Amino acid sequence: MSRLTNKRVLITGGASGIGKIMGRMALEKGAELIIWDINQLSIDGVVNEFNKLGKVTAYIVDISDIDQIKSTAEKVRNELGTVDILINNAGIVVGKYFDEHTTAEIQRTMDINASAPMYVTAEFLGQMIVQRSGHICNIASSAGFIANPRMSVYAASKWAVIGWSDSLRLEMQFRKTNVKVSTVTPYYINTGMFAGVKSLIPILKPEKVAAQIISGIERNRIIISMPFSMHFIRLCQGLLSIRLFDWVAGNILQIYKTMDHFTGRK
Repeated sequence: MSRLTNKRVLITGGASGIGKIMGRMALEKGAELIIWDINQLSIDGVVNEFNKLGKVTAYIVDISDIDQIKSTAEKVRNELGTVDILINNAGIVVGKYFDEHTTAEIQRTMDINASAPMYVTAEFLGQMIVQRSGHICNIASSAGFIANPRMSVYAASKWAVIGWSDSLRLEMQFRKTNVKVSTVTPYYINTGMFAGVKSLIPILKPEKVAAQIISGIERNRIIISMPFSMHFIRLCQGLLSIRLFDWVAGNILQIYKTMDHFTGRK
């Protein structure tokens, strides 16, 4: 069990969406909360709201900038000490066909979704290994299991997170570091990030997702997928031919049409 009581929890993208909800839940469980976010206005609002629940420290940081990651991580170590639980939550999506992406959109999506979790983790993992305790939770997506039109770059970034995150878990396990790693692969979440998405599979409620992630960290779960049916995606991909899987996903489940009316968060 990775108890949150008296633990120092850092959440990237912690001033909105499920990041904010997870932060509140961590405080309610007796943790000390550290928020990294790019939006100063959101940070100020969350700190003011959460101060009554426990100790909250927030830093404005653009995690697409490795220099900002390094300098802010140094501030955290010097001002607060060791991070016990790291939740790599921040992410962005550009919902358009691949040839419609600008190079800047591709780079920023990969920087924030794929590279930043590795860079942030690299800043705090060493201390976890030395103290022989810690937990890293990486928020990926079901898009890391299944391809989808208008999500090519986003899917690529989340496939990268899943591959890296589970490889890191094995490294920590083989070296007997006692550092735990969880990978989260949710379906669409109703936070505004995927506004306009239409799906036959129910879109997830943020409170429920956040609660399952926090519970998964506490129970040291390796893969936290939701809804439960997401566990069967890879099994179906292995059993069915690609064309048959495409037919089921596209025509029966209509997953390949979910982004047709995507608008995203304004």
